[in-house]
Amino acid sequence: MNTTSTAVHPAGLKTSRLAVFNSPNQPLTLETVPVPPLAQGEMLVRIEYSTLCRSDLTTFQGKRREKTPTILGHEIVGVIEALGPSAPATDCRGAALRAGDRVTWAIFAADPRSALALRGIPQKSPDLFKYGHEMIRPESTLHGGLAEHCILRRHTPVIRLGPNLPLPVAALINCAVATVAGSLRVAGSVRGRVVLLAGAGMLGVVAGAMCHSAGARMVIATDIDDGRLAMARKFGVDATVKIAAGGPTLAESLAALDLPEPVTVALDYSGVPDTMEALLEVLGIGGTAVFIGAVFSQRALQINAERLVRQVHTLTGLHNYNEEDLVNAVEFMEEHHAEYPFASLVEDRFDLDTVNEAFACGISSGAYRVGIRMAGRPSANDK
Repeated sequence: MNTTSTAVHPAGLKTSRLAVFNSPNQPLTLETVPVPPLAQGEMLVRIEYSTLCRSDLTTFQGKRREKTPTILGHEIVGVIEALGPSAPATDCRGAALRAGDRVTWAIFAADPRSALALRGIPQKSPDLFKYGHEMIRPESTLHGGLAEHCILRRHTPVIRLGPNLPLPVAALINCAVATVAGSLRVAGSVRGRVVLLAGAGMLGVVAGAMCHSAGARMVIATDIDDGRLAMARKFGVDATVKIAAGGPTLAESLAALDLPEPVTVALDYSGVPDTMEALLEVLGIGGTAVFIGAVFSQRALQINAERLVRQVHTLTGLHNYNEEDLVNAVEFMEEHHAEYPFASLVEDRFDLDTVNEAFACGISSGAYRVGIRMAGRPSANDK
């Protein structure tokens, strides 16, 4: 269905359709709302494509709580339709921003002068606004990906994209790819090092590609699913380890691989306590472990402090990402998207009218991502 045209309200106001999430396990409802006038520093973007992140699916299932009613979706790509008063004239890389430009933007808007932003953690600033996570209010609408339009709030990092990135691939940038870019930033250089990735879902396969492209000596992925481990090998992963109850320990499996040197970078995208503990047990001297997947309540980890001290380990966590990570994610995808089968990760057959079918597919199929197209039929570059 072609949804590029914008409806007009009887009073002459521009309107936008959106899919509203009201409560878990209930169908999203399609509604039409007026597009409000743009405030200082805002932009109006016509959404072209959104993908359903795993957090969208768990919110729909009630496993994750969100303020409702809301507009889910934060992996978004779109075209600038209008610039409000004092809207940024340039993007994060200094490129001019004009109506008609295709853009991606951060999952957040936050005052860059806040204390946390100045420390490189704007995604935790006290004035944080998160796309796809905010409650619909009379004064605040059009802030999620499952809509025809999104209003980019003041202090949103925005990057202009070139025409060569397919829409399903471009949509992945501002959550999955940027989060992985952040995890590699805090891990330090992976060049010449043995990297262990726990979890071969979307973040894990993206990390495989990014580590491979960054010159890692060897990239190893672990998962419980054979299919995902097979897919990881298409994204630069050199060796895989299947995790199975009653099977070999991670240390035993790694010993069987005859590694060229110990693991010194371990990235956890699984969020599984047993797996995180196992990563710390196999980490070599001077190694760094970054935990990214533990974004839900779970038991406390058992950590051997003596080993951490004597092995000179670094242990850190990361939630979301900052502006630098978004820039690095865009530049990675611009340079490398054709080297790896990113488009194959997206189930690309839904639109706003079939949004509930898209959620059902995401939950039942185990697809890495389900895509929802807002702007009509794909062009040759968007397939």
